[in-house]
Amino acid sequence: MTHDRYIWLTLLLFTSMSAFAQKAERDYIRKGNRCFKDSIYVDAEINYRKALDVNPQSTIAMFNLGNTLLWQNKQQEAMEQFVSAAQIEKDKDKKGKIFHNIGVIFHSQKEYAKAIEAYKESLRNNPKDDETRYNLALAQKMLKDQQQNQKEEQNQSQQQQQQQNSDQNQKEQENQKQNQQQQSKAEEKENQMSRENAEQLLRSVMQDEENTQDKVKKQQIIQGGRLEKDW
Repeated sequence: MTHDRYIWLTLLLFTSMSAFAQKAERDYIRKGNRCFKDSIYVDAEINYRKALDVNPQSTIAMFNLGNTLLWQNKQQEAMEQFVSAAQIEKDKDKKGKIFHNIGVIFHSQKEYAKAIEAYKESLRNNPKDDETRYNLALAQKMLKDQQQNQKEEQNQSQQQQQQQNSDQNQKEQENQKQNQQQQSKAEEKENQMSRENAEQLLRSVMQDEENTQDKVKKQQIIQGGRLEKDW
C-alpha cells in the first residue's frame, strides 16, 4: 500500500468481544492481530477469514481483514469488507473508523467527492476525530484542484477545437479560392482559344474571299480583255 504522510489511516485492531462470542473466533482474531503487528499480512488475512467462517457477522474480523487487505494493495476487497462492516456495526466510534478507512480508499483512488462523503459520515459518528477532519479538508482541496484542472483542460480542448475549426475553414476558403482561380484561368484560356479560333476562322474566310476575288478579276481580264491590232 502507498504510504502517504498526509493521509492518516486508522489501524484499530478490535479485540474486545461479546460475552457470547465463540472462543474459536476470538482465538483467530488474536492470531490475526499478532501477524498484522509483525507485518505478516498473508497469515493475518488467513486468520481473520477463519474468524469470519466461524462468525460471518463479526465486524471486528471484517474491519481487521479490511486493514490487512489494504496493506496488500487489495483495495477493492478491502472496500467490500469495510462496507459490510459499516452495514452491521452499531457502535458509533467503530462505525466512524470504518467510514474513515472507506474515505482513505476513495482518497487514494482520487475519487475525492466520494472520499469527502465517507469522511463526513465518519465525523457524524465520531465528531472528535481530528485525523478524519484533516483528511476531509485535504480531500476538499484536492477536489477543488481537480475540478479546476478539468475546467482548464476543457477550456484548452475547446480552444484547440476552435483553432482546428478555424484552420479548417481557412483551408476550405483557400481551396475554394484556388478552385475559383483555376476555374477562372480555365475559362479565360477557353475564351482565349475561342477568340483565336474565331480570328483564325475569320482570317481563313477573308483569305478565301480574297482568293475568290483574285480569281474573279483574272477571269474578267481573260473574258473582257482584247488584243490590239496592228495599224
